[in-house]
Amino acid sequence: MDNILDVGKIKERMVYMFEQLFKLKENATSIQTEITAGVTTFLTMAYIVVVNPATLSGAGVPFEQVFMATIIAAVVGTLMMGLFANYPIAIAPGMGLNAYFATVVATQGLSYQVVFGTVFLAGILFLLLSLTKLRETLITTIPDSLKFGITAGIGLFIAYVGVRNAGIVVPNDANITGLGDLTDPMVMLTIIGVLITLVFYVLKLKGALFFGMVATGIIAFIMGQIEFDGVVSAPPAPVFFDLDVGGVFAHGLYTVVLAFLLVTLFDTTGTIIGVAEQAGFMKNGKLPRSKQALLGDATATTVGAMFGTSPATAYIESTSGVAAGGRTGLTSLVVSVLFAISIFFTPIIEAVAGVPAITSPILIIVGSFMMQGLAKVDWKSFDEAFPAFATMLAMPFTSSIATGIAIGFITYPILKLAGGKGKDVHWIIYLFAVIFLIQLIFFPMS
Repeated sequence: MDNILDVGKIKERMVYMFEQLFKLKENATSIQTEITAGVTTFLTMAYIVVVNPATLSGAGVPFEQVFMATIIAAVVGTLMMGLFANYPIAIAPGMGLNAYFATVVATQGLSYQVVFGTVFLAGILFLLLSLTKLRETLITTIPDSLKFGITAGIGLFIAYVGVRNAGIVVPNDANITGLGDLTDPMVMLTIIGVLITLVFYVLKLKGALFFGMVATGIIAFIMGQIEFDGVVSAPPAPVFFDLDVGGVFAHGLYTVVLAFLLVTLFDTTGTIIGVAEQAGFMKNGKLPRSKQALLGDATATTVGAMFGTSPATAYIESTSGVAAGGRTGLTSLVVSVLFAISIFFTPIIEAVAGVPAITSPILIIVGSFMMQGLAKVDWKSFDEAFPAFATMLAMPFTSSIATGIAIGFITYPILKLAGGKGKDVHWIIYLFAVIFLIQLIFFPMS
């Protein structure tokens, strides 16, 4: 009887602790609701545990290293968001920049350690910006058309990576690229995977991307395209500080650092604001505890680079948890715990990541999500529309996010000056334009 009473008291104390720590009553929520929201958010973004290692391992980074780094970055960032900012927003390595990371390694003949050095420096800069008002200044001074063009360009870029990896698009001597063999089993499975996942999404199934991968994986297993050597195993040992900061300066990779910084800056800030608006956290256009929230992704990016993954960002999938009732950092705590548990499922995750037909549909569909901002571009104003178009076009054609950003920042002030609107452009944009122009001319870099 005493043991039962003791267990009951412990439970009461834990409930009281969670209620006080996360202010559950003040936010009109409960522990059960927050747990449900956390599970929902995790399921909607669990695909990154597979897709990120699959993408970066293509650049030569050991799969298990990326896997552990992905989990560590997600746990660190999401815990900080939950415990210090008390928001139901999850953080993990972002889509797009992981593909860009792999491309920089492949096209420039650089070691992945050097490129991790660029991510680390971007993370340090990100941390410094998050501690000052400069981050907010950058967000407000950079034109919306460029922000939307950058996001859409990344969407096209990762969608192209998806169709290329799956063999839907192949090199073609006549037209550079062409349609692949649609009768190839991997191509067929990819197309089936895309259609299944789209149906799940249209039916508003929570975790549609994750369950699309599961369904495609089952079909792959039936077709004999995937084999499992086990389900559960001891977690791999993480590799700490596998990066080369000196190589960044030796190779002059300043544009790459800036690309990682700017894209993460726009992406994560926009996502945090979007989720906050949906949840009703915004007060008079401002986000309470914004500094604590913005420090989460910056820290995750820096820590992630130290262990071996691309930049981290807030996930728009967090809105699924908010829709399920999540209102506090307890939701984020649940997400981080579930990410931590996934380290014991390395065998099954590694097997799934080795089949492009399972991961490529996610790249393609997430790419389409990133087109939404184009509706907000003023296409009737040529000096706003063309820089966005040029930015978006350059990224997939040059396989370089940095080049797309550079072209956008160069063309925008030129067109504004030509139209007599030069005074409307912030001096920071002119500074970036000069820096990018010098970089493209004298230090061309993917």
